[in-house]
This record gives sequence, C-alpha cells and structure tokens, in this order.
Amino acid sequence: MSQEKEFTAQPELLEQSRKFLAEHPDLKWIEGFMFDINGVPRGKWLPAEAAEKLLKGSLQMPRSAVSLDIWGRDIEDSPLVFASGDSDGVCLPVSPISLAPWHREQTAQLHMQLHEADGSPLYADPRAQLQRVADRLKKLGYSAVCATELEFYLLRDEVDHLARPRPVSDNDAELVPSTDVYDLSELNAQRHFFADVRAACEEQGIPADSVLSECAPGQFEINLLHSADPVKVADQTLLFKRLLKGVARSHGFRVSTMAKPFGDQAGNGMHVHMSLIDDSGKNVFDDGSEMGSELLRQAAAGMLTSANDAMAFFAPHSNSYRRFQESSHAPLNLCWGYDNRTTTLRIPASNPEARRIEHRIAGADVNPYLVLAGILAGVCYGLENQLQPPAPVEGDAYQVDSEQLINTWSGALKRFEQSPLWREYLDPRFVELFLLLKRQEQAEINARVTDVEYQSYLHRV
Repeated sequence: MSQEKEFTAQPELLEQSRKFLAEHPDLKWIEGFMFDINGVPRGKWLPAEAAEKLLKGSLQMPRSAVSLDIWGRDIEDSPLVFASGDSDGVCLPVSPISLAPWHREQTAQLHMQLHEADGSPLYADPRAQLQRVADRLKKLGYSAVCATELEFYLLRDEVDHLARPRPVSDNDAELVPSTDVYDLSELNAQRHFFADVRAACEEQGIPADSVLSECAPGQFEINLLHSADPVKVADQTLLFKRLLKGVARSHGFRVSTMAKPFGDQAGNGMHVHMSLIDDSGKNVFDDGSEMGSELLRQAAAGMLTSANDAMAFFAPHSNSYRRFQESSHAPLNLCWGYDNRTTTLRIPASNPEARRIEHRIAGADVNPYLVLAGILAGVCYGLENQLQPPAPVEGDAYQVDSEQLINTWSGALKRFEQSPLWREYLDPRFVELFLLLKRQEQAEINARVTDVEYQSYLHRV
C-alpha cells in the first residue's frame, strides 16, 4: 500500500524550505536522501514540483536501504529484508531544502532520516542511535558541544598506469617524497576549488572554518565550528563530505576520505573536539585551572575504557587499520595528555572556558553518527561510574607501555560483539544489524586475492 499519511516538518525547517523555494523559481530537481550505516547517501531525485510533498513525508524507501553494505547490496539474513517483506519506511526531513550548487542544472537537496511507516524512529538508521545516546547524556544533566576536523585528499580524475589515484599537487611526490603541512602554495594552487567549497557551505549553512594543507601532497583539512547539538554536528559533517565530493567533480577532480589511500603517505583522520555544558550553558570541564575539572577526567576515563569497544565505529573498514602506524600522528595506545598530539585523547592548550577533549582515533572514512555515539557513550559510562583515568602522558606516547588500540578489523568486530556496553547504550537490534553488515563486508574482502599477493607468490613459492 502507498503511504498516504502526512507528517508535519519542524516549523522552522518548513519556513526556511518554503522561503528557499520562493527564492528559486527555476529549480529543476530536488535530491531527497538519507545516510546509511556506512555514511553513504541513499535517495532519489525528484522534480522540484514535488518539494511540498517531500516536506510532508511523501518519500518512501525500503527500510533495508539504510543498512546496505558498502557495495550497495542487501545484508543476507537481515530482519529488514525478506523476513519482513522488505517493507517501506518514510523519509522525514531533518535539514531545510538547500542548493546543491555543483550541479549543472538548478538542483537542491533535502537531507532526511528514515523512519518507520508510522513516523516513529527506525532503529536501523544510525542517526537514531546518536539521538539515543545524546538523550541519555541529557538525562545526566549535560549536553555535548562537538566539532569535527576532516582530512581528505584532492585527487586527479585520471589514475596512473597501475590504476592508482594521483593527488592534485604542484609537488612531484614521485621524484621527491615530501610533506606539505601548512604550505600556503598548495592552498593557493586550488584557490578556485576552495572558493567554491566556501560558497557551497554558505548555501547549505555548513559552518566551515579554517582550511590548511596537511601532511601529504594533495591532502587538506577543513574544520567545522562547534555546536551544542551533536546530532547536528554529525549531520553537517556528512553533508560536508558530500559537498566536497560534489564540488570536486565540478572541477574535474575527486575527493577521497578513505582512511589510507596511499601506503607511504599520511592517512585521513577525523578528529572530534568535545566538551560538556550544563543546563546553564557552563562548560563543566572548566574549573579555572589548566588541568580541567573532575568531570573532564571522568569523561576521559570513560572514553579510554570504551575505546576498543567502539573501534568498529572509529575504524569501520578493512583499509581503516592502515592508518595506525608508529610516528604517524594516529594513536596506538590508550592514553591521554595535555597538548600532546601523540596521545589518543589530547587536552588542547586553550583558555579555561574553552577546555575540551580532542578525540584522535577516528578516520575520515567513518559515519559521524556512529563515531559521536561511540564517544558520547564512553562519556556517559565514565560519568555514571565516576571512573578515573591513568596519569596523563608527557612526551612520546608511542613509547608508552599501555594497553594498545585494537589494530585489526576482525579484532574490532569481535570486541564490539562481546561488549556489553552497546546493548546498554544502543538498541540491541542495531548492534546485531551492524555486525551482520560488517561481517558480510569482511567476508567479501577476505575472498579477494590482491595484486601484491599475485606479484609476490604466484611464481615464487
């Protein structure tokens, strides 16, 4: 049966969307989409005339669409597919309609969340899981203030003779291996691309801040400003990743947020800055000192204690684990420190009122909903149990003898499956679905023989 029920969008969202439509009478298309468990946008293009219906929940998609694997395939034995008739859910808007200016034709986008047919949250949508954890934190009397820092490679559209990607860079890394961190000439060479990125962010209300050249040719980082709504932060981060890729294609480039696209160059991370405010808006990590409050230490302890339980969120793909190498600025040990970029958790130097924790584990290939859910679940765990962290590390954390982060995909999935944490903080049905999804992807990857294996072993052993 078709979905005939109408839903009412949030009044502010509805007002902003209708104002946008009035200001863009030549609009041709609207992209209605949500993000699946891997952070891949899934949706449909509809004629602009359908905008009002979209705002009232007319877009239906199979509930299973939120849990497709990285190749877009259904999960075998998923309760959302044949066991339930592969029934439809309804997509409800979570952000106002905004322009997608990288398209040739006038095209707008509408970011949505997949719900059950009656409008209740669908457990399989990762956005719903972050909402669940954020609500638990609010019951403790706190809201999380978060910001993300996203690293990415800007790549040429063409590949090399071995079908490998090629960075867009003035430096010839094939002749002279180099790093270009903070190199303004790299930014200047791509100034038109970054100007269009900035303009697209303004169109979509994404609070992009500083831009810098990172540790490898063609690698950059753009920071988003903080917000006291972690779900909104995750929304903006995913929309920003999509925006980057769209603008890049319009310039004849590609953007990759793959964790480690080049074995001999820096990986792409997504650092998360996080603090807590109380009902009055006060930063409860600030006690006026450089060390921060007792609540900061409890939160850090919870994040460290739960880090390996959440590693399947922080490093969700086979390639993710290539980032974790000694002296790579990716953390290896479960430790924390003040203004120390070799630790897993860093307390940046700042004014006391801006006291915060920088979480440095996640790669740029993650789903931000699940990363923030994992981080905030750890914070809740630390506060609820009044945990205490080990002593902060000074100097090179790579040389510290402490518990290691799990460094294999199979190990991370096993720890995730065995952890009692997720069946308390997340919907247990989502936990089982996530494991089915990742085990299916793992089986596919494990069945593939790589080029280097053929080159190394086919005629030599």
